[in-house]
Amino acid sequence: MRKILAVFLLFAFANLYAQDVPMSADTAWKHEYRGSATKINDIVNTKLNVSFDYAKCYMYGKAWITLEPHFYATDSLTLDAKGMDIHRVAIIKNGKEIPLKYVYEDSLQLNIHLDKTYSGGEKYEIYIDYTAKPNDRKTHGSAAITDDKGLYFINPDGKIKDKPIQIWTQGETESNSVWFPTIDKPDQKSTVDITMTVPSKYVTLSNGLLVSSKKNNDGTRSDRWKLDLPIAPYLFFMGVGDYAIVKDTYKGKPVDYYVEHAYESVARKIFGNTPEMMAFFSKILDYEYAWPKYDQIVGRDYVSGAMENVTATLHQESAQQNARQLVDGNAWEDVIAHELFHHWFGDLVTTESWSNITVNESFADYSEQLWETYKYGKDAGDAQGYNDMQGYLRSNSQHKDLVRFYYKDKEDLFDAVSYNKGGRILNMLRHYVGDAAFFKSLNVYLNENKFSTGEAQQLRLAFEKVTGQDLNWYWNQWYYGAGNPDLNITYSYNDSAKTSTVTIEQTQKGEQIFRLPIDIDIYHGKIKTRHTVWMTQEKQSYTFKVGEKPDLINVDGDKIILADKDDHKTLAEFINQYKLAGNYVDRKEAIDFAAQNLKEPGAKDFLVEALNDKFHGLRSDVLQETDPHVYTNADFDKIAVMAKTDPDRIVRSQAIDVLAFTNDKKYEPIYLAGVNDSSYSVAGASLQALTEIDKDKAVALVPTLEKDMRGRLKLAVEKLTIASKTESDFDQVYGDFSTLPLGQAKVSQAFDMVTYLGNLHETEHFKKMTDAIVDLRDKIGAMYPQFIKIFNQRLGKVLDRKKASLSSAVNQAEEQIQIDYLKAKIQ
Repeated sequence: MRKILAVFLLFAFANLYAQDVPMSADTAWKHEYRGSATKINDIVNTKLNVSFDYAKCYMYGKAWITLEPHFYATDSLTLDAKGMDIHRVAIIKNGKEIPLKYVYEDSLQLNIHLDKTYSGGEKYEIYIDYTAKPNDRKTHGSAAITDDKGLYFINPDGKIKDKPIQIWTQGETESNSVWFPTIDKPDQKSTVDITMTVPSKYVTLSNGLLVSSKKNNDGTRSDRWKLDLPIAPYLFFMGVGDYAIVKDTYKGKPVDYYVEHAYESVARKIFGNTPEMMAFFSKILDYEYAWPKYDQIVGRDYVSGAMENVTATLHQESAQQNARQLVDGNAWEDVIAHELFHHWFGDLVTTESWSNITVNESFADYSEQLWETYKYGKDAGDAQGYNDMQGYLRSNSQHKDLVRFYYKDKEDLFDAVSYNKGGRILNMLRHYVGDAAFFKSLNVYLNENKFSTGEAQQLRLAFEKVTGQDLNWYWNQWYYGAGNPDLNITYSYNDSAKTSTVTIEQTQKGEQIFRLPIDIDIYHGKIKTRHTVWMTQEKQSYTFKVGEKPDLINVDGDKIILADKDDHKTLAEFINQYKLAGNYVDRKEAIDFAAQNLKEPGAKDFLVEALNDKFHGLRSDVLQETDPHVYTNADFDKIAVMAKTDPDRIVRSQAIDVLAFTNDKKYEPIYLAGVNDSSYSVAGASLQALTEIDKDKAVALVPTLEKDMRGRLKLAVEKLTIASKTESDFDQVYGDFSTLPLGQAKVSQAFDMVTYLGNLHETEHFKKMTDAIVDLRDKIGAMYPQFIKIFNQRLGKVLDRKKASLSSAVNQAEEQIQIDYLKAKIQ
């Protein structure tokens, strides 16, 4: 499962401190240990035969489930079956159905009385005839998975123009039991046999291989999908719709991409690196991709980012990017890597309990850095890792254990701790044990637990088996503890003794002191001497014989420690760090420091020089972080060259943003050329910049630009036109916003919606738009509380304007209702 919006929110709101999330009065969960589910019966095979009623949004199902008692003999079976109509329950004996007694009072669990007592390992087969009614079920969700309906009918009556009719399922955490009876726990494993009967015009997708396809006389077709390898129930999947199937292969195995027909021509540009990813991951793990094929499908209105259903990954519609979007880079590539890596960590070896979900998600998170490094170089990989670390550090999650046996809701585990922090802990572990031992340990973990389950302890044992070390200290500190060190780092040089002393103090709140192996690199020019020290106390000093005063002392030389740092270097030392140490984080820290200390002599000149950095991400940082007031005309002219020629289109767009600050018409030719650029980012930045110097000319371009606008260009056009929107445009404005999928574009557009909200005077419209904005605020704020503060500040300004104009309002009573409504939403 893919985390939502973490990196975007981090950098959009990095200047705010996280706020505490109010705790519910219900605290009983703090005392309820959440271990692995007790196994009374084990599922061996699940065979389903299903058809769909699009008008009612029902699924008619028949299930044949083969089970066996786990160890102890039993005469009963409890299956999860949420919100179904149960028509018949029977046991299959010699090919015949023998009815069984059952209880299904809560519409959540089906309690079946078996025909006899079965011994451990003695197989039996249950038959259930049922109707799944997902839309009748009251659901809830989380920030990572916004709904748990299990089975979704998208535009089933076809009434929404230009929206496809689709069916897809979402199982994680325990929602697949909405559409088939099962033991819906991650420690179960079952083979899969699913036959779907659908209108012949649609294609289907499920786990495993399509073993048969039969046309029926009523205009339908029955497709049978079969997987003979066992998987967890939450990883079962069905997808139905009018898709183009773009075929690819990996070592003779099918690798297909299911996309809407409009994206058929660019499907390979979106997903085409998948076979190379499969080869790369198989090689580094020394464990070949285990499954018979790998398909990916895109679903409309999907309730999360993406989901690693075995052999059939489901992506939200943001994955579908047209050719112009892809000019800016494939924004979905890391997600593709993330879900694929789950097919080793999560699918092949599945978390034994939701408390241990990090053994799934930390690896998928870390795979993004592995792929970026392999494909695009060390800077790209380090940038991915650094951004994920910041996502955790700014998430207000330092109080949460990585492996969490106490939680209110299992959905709460899908957060920046299980993902981001877990990935960074793996990166530190790799550095500590070395590459060879790290990947060998992963291989051992996979081999010893394949097609079964694992938890953090199995992972520890694999590493101990390979390294010969007792690693309980590492697991107790990072896996079974919370938080991270806050490091205060100071330096001194003794000229007479020719020694340098580094003092490091852990300043985090609480009693825990982290045990840290730390690499300290000492530079004299380009000559580096590394000293590895251990920090085991709250405050320690390390003194080194150095001769002349070093040009740089670089603590945590490879920048892998998960920590908040206050590193007391001078600007000159940070510049030396940029030039001598040279890793991505070394350079970024120097850029960040200079941008925050522009009054220091040399800071601006260093930043202008850093505009030549080899990595586009750091050129971007300089453009975004440097106050343009400090630039000279010569600096702006250099940035103008970047706006025209930088190899990275995002950097070009940010250079245009800086030029817009000048309000200088001499850059108008750059903007006029840019609005026609193939990149939406460049075109959007150019339109926004042109608006600053000649709004009429910008407005005149809108009719042409509106014909093909997405991303930054769409936002720029909307910003230009939103001021002209009136109450009569409400249906269009609200419709465009409410149907936009959760993502960066929707978050950005929400700020425009706050502005538009201030123009609304009809109470129904006002409440409806307020609810849409607040709903988005709360979804993101559940994981990133600082987001709530930002939106409340914006909404507060609307409230102030409403109050100020109340005395002159045409209908003061209605305006007061709106004021009270908005006030209640902000409080």
